[in-house]
Amino acid sequence: VRFISMGRLLHWKGFHLSIQAFAQANLPEAEYWLAGDGPELEPLKQLAKDCNVADRVKFWGRLTREDTLERLGESHVLVHPSLHDSGGWVCIEAMAAGRPVVCLDLGGPAIQVSDQAGFKSPAQDPTQAISDMAIAMRKLAQDPELRVQMGRAGRQIVDENFNWKVVGERLDQVYRDAVRREAIQRKAVAI
Repeated sequence: VRFISMGRLLHWKGFHLSIQAFAQANLPEAEYWLAGDGPELEPLKQLAKDCNVADRVKFWGRLTREDTLERLGESHVLVHPSLHDSGGWVCIEAMAAGRPVVCLDLGGPAIQVSDQAGFKSPAQDPTQAISDMAIAMRKLAQDPELRVQMGRAGRQIVDENFNWKVVGERLDQVYRDAVRREAIQRKAVAI
């Protein structure tokens, strides 16, 4: 089983938590891939060594979009431990690819990822978040059918909420509502 995280290697992205969770999950046959580059690269490599998982944590560096999506396709689960993420588009990309998501119950990912499409860990404190992510990793590693079910649920979320047709229809409705409100206000002012 391959877990993957994608993004700039910045402290607030929380990859230090996911490396510790991967170590705590104790899955000797699993790998954890990190796609991205940034100032936390060397500290994260050192953390993987300190946690005795350096041989199973692969740092891919900065990849092209095509290569990133290819790595996602070769993985089984997205781990998105971001401590501050308003959008979390990587979660939508993973769900579109049929991958379950393990994330913190914060920001955009907390809204995008349902309990049917992944595991959301409350971010009460680092120890608890690491433990919850480790439990989720173990469950997903040990249950291929659960990965498939969650992957399907994630794809359905994306199809129903984030495809271009749906987004276009919703945006069109926003404009129609704005024009209607403006017309009502002008009429009220004229009276």
